[in-house]
Amino acid sequence: MQINNTSSIVTGGASGLGFATATRLARAGSKVVILDLPTSDGRVAAESIGATFVAADVTDEAQVNAALDAACGLGEMRIVMHCAGRGGALRILDKEGEPGSLEHYENIVRINLIGSFNVLRLAAARMARLEEREGERGVVVLTASIAAFEGQIGQIPYASSKAGIVGMTLVAARDLATRRIRVNTIAPGVFDTPILARLPEKVKAALGEAVPNPSRLGQPDEFAQLAQHIIENPMLNGETIRLDGALRMGPR
Repeated sequence: MQINNTSSIVTGGASGLGFATATRLARAGSKVVILDLPTSDGRVAAESIGATFVAADVTDEAQVNAALDAACGLGEMRIVMHCAGRGGALRILDKEGEPGSLEHYENIVRINLIGSFNVLRLAAARMARLEEREGERGVVVLTASIAAFEGQIGQIPYASSKAGIVGMTLVAARDLATRRIRVNTIAPGVFDTPILARLPEKVKAALGEAVPNPSRLGQPDEFAQLAQHIIENPMLNGETIRLDGALRMGPR
């Protein structure tokens, strides 16, 4: 899929991996809509790269539809980069042996997994109406995590939700094949994003040193580079690609 002369939507695009990807897409000639929460810095982020900001929650059908309408209004919306999501620690049993919060678990799964499906289904419906361009109508790139494969203690809602995205990927690619819409997923390792910025420098350094090669945190633009390649390479479909410097997480 050629990026130039398209419109695209990047969820979670106000910062981190999403903003890096939105920046790359804009520079490659796509008219970008950043979808992020009203409390985010989405408006400032969008203005800095000549994009459009639409405040929305990825689990809300009406709000996502409004953002997609905005993207379609800018041109043929052929690219969806879904980066929105959240973490949150939870043990199955707390220190007193009491069961972990079902509400907390459901909230993370709803945002990460159900939000991914919501964006995927609503975007695909619009892409399916487009004329084919070089044999395809659109590309959706989802975001999982290496926690989908090696979730650590305390990550059970996050790991569950990200594993669901991995499981969704091939099924979605097969389901949408006749519509000529590709679906792929990136599973990043530890990246230098605003989430990690809150950690002490010693902790961040230790996380980076745990990566075999290169022994550092990933940079958001390295994620964006892979996203761009997935979009541009028509043979990449139904794949979950780890981007982690060969890191395999331990139990803690």
